[in-house]
Amino acid sequence: MSDLRITEAFLYMDYLCFRALCCKGPPPARPEYDLVCIGLTGSGKTSLLSKLCSESPENVVSTTGFSIKAVPFQNAILNVKELGGADNIRKYWSRYYQGSQGVIFVLDSASSEDDLETARNELHSALQHPQLCTLPFLILANHQDKPAARSVQEVKKYFELEPLARGKRWILQPCSLDDMDALKDSFSQLINLLEEKDHEAVRM
Repeated sequence: MSDLRITEAFLYMDYLCFRALCCKGPPPARPEYDLVCIGLTGSGKTSLLSKLCSESPENVVSTTGFSIKAVPFQNAILNVKELGGADNIRKYWSRYYQGSQGVIFVLDSASSEDDLETARNELHSALQHPQLCTLPFLILANHQDKPAARSVQEVKKYFELEPLARGKRWILQPCSLDDMDALKDSFSQLINLLEEKDHEAVRM
C-alpha cells in the first residue's frame, strides 16, 4: 500500500472518530409523566418518594397539603404530586387529579383494621373516579418489614382488587424502605404501563 493510501486511511479513521465523539448530538430526552400519589397519613408516601430522590430521611416531614417531587429514573422522569392523607385533606383529593397520567396508591400493610378499611374505600373511590379510572395504578403495600404486615395476597383479597380492577392497568407490589431494589423495580413496571398507554394513544 502506498504512503498516500495509508495517509488517506488514517484521515478517514480520524474523521469517523471525530463524528463518533462530536457529532452524535445530545442524548434523547427522557419522557416525563405527571403522577398523583395518594394514601392515608402514615402509609409512608413521603418517605418512599424522598428515598427515591436520595433525600436524607432526617428531613422527611409528613405532607399536610401537597408536594411535588421530580423522581428520576434511567428511562423516564416522574413528576409526582403527593397529596396529604389526613381526614380533612382527603375530601379535596379529586381537585388535584386533573392532568394526571398515572396513580400511585400507598397503603400501610401493617395498619389497624379500621385504617385498612378506610384505605380500601379510598382506593375503590380512586379506581372508579372519572379522571383516574383509565390510568395505570401502582399500589404499594408498604411497611412489609413490620411483623404485623399483611402479605400481598392478603391485601389483594381484602381490597377485592381482582373483581374491582378487572380490565384496568394496575400493579400491586410489596415494599419497604429497606428494599430499594424492589421499590425501583415496582416503579419500572409502572413506567412500562405508562409507555404502553403512550403508544396506544399514538396508534389512535
